[in-house]
Amino acid sequence: MKSIHHDQWTPQISADSDHLDRWLKSFLVDRKSQDLAQGTLQFYTWKLKLFTEFAASHNIDHVGQLTPTHIREFLIELSATHNPGGVHAAFRCLRAFLLWFEKEAEMDWPNPIRNVKAPRMAIAPLDPVDFKIISKLLKTCDNITFHGARDYAILLFLLDTGIRASELIALDLEDVDPIGGDVMIRKGKGGKPRIVLIGKRTRKAVRQYLRFRSDDENAAWVTENGDRLTYWGLNLILKRRSKMANAPKPELHAFRRAFALACLRSGMDVYSLQKLMGHADLSVLRRYLAQTDEDLRAAHVKASPVDNATL
Repeated sequence: MKSIHHDQWTPQISADSDHLDRWLKSFLVDRKSQDLAQGTLQFYTWKLKLFTEFAASHNIDHVGQLTPTHIREFLIELSATHNPGGVHAAFRCLRAFLLWFEKEAEMDWPNPIRNVKAPRMAIAPLDPVDFKIISKLLKTCDNITFHGARDYAILLFLLDTGIRASELIALDLEDVDPIGGDVMIRKGKGGKPRIVLIGKRTRKAVRQYLRFRSDDENAAWVTENGDRLTYWGLNLILKRRSKMANAPKPELHAFRRAFALACLRSGMDVYSLQKLMGHADLSVLRRYLAQTDEDLRAAHVKASPVDNATL
């Protein structure tokens, strides 16, 4: 089977009215014109590249050639190298493209995606980072050096806000109020802004970190040279701190899961949690809430209709 790589990719324009590459390029231009986040644009680009590689290997170069069978074969081939979530993501991107093409091209054409069901994806709970591991990482950070103060503040910030790693590195100084605790996410997933908050301990850690700043960079989180921190650099911080703490390195997204579960256990309602996390609906949030049997037992003790009523 043809190897699929996530390289940078730009479709080539053709004069044909329904040439696949030409319309894929137009679709990406349309997505970009909607001012979507850079990560979302890369997501469309990479996932659609998977399909163009499949199409090329099956001599499909026009949209009108596509059939439901082609799409199903694409999903089957993809499942050999990708997990169910990756296959589902590729399907969503292809569906978005074909539905957009159907409306944009105004062709008398039976859209094959309408006859293909989305691949099943188990809704398994996502594991949060263990608070014991976070504690070990924090103990490797001092408050008398730039790196120590910055890394300490970042660890608390990730856990206290539940924001995505891409959102954290995109923050500017003006977006963070280290006294009041308000944090403005100007462009979250889907380009939607929202407000998140940091508590007293995190605000204090941020102020301590800012005392080491003497650069002119507008970014909230920077390197020692005064450059904006990158995703790679953020991940390197976790790797370095984990090694120092002799602890397993947590995924960056695991902090977001820990935030969600901790908030739920502390009594936050799911609608407030949904808003803080920037989710469009509750279906995605459910994967973060990996409640244990003890959580359910405690919830029932608190809310039992029989025990809390006079009958």
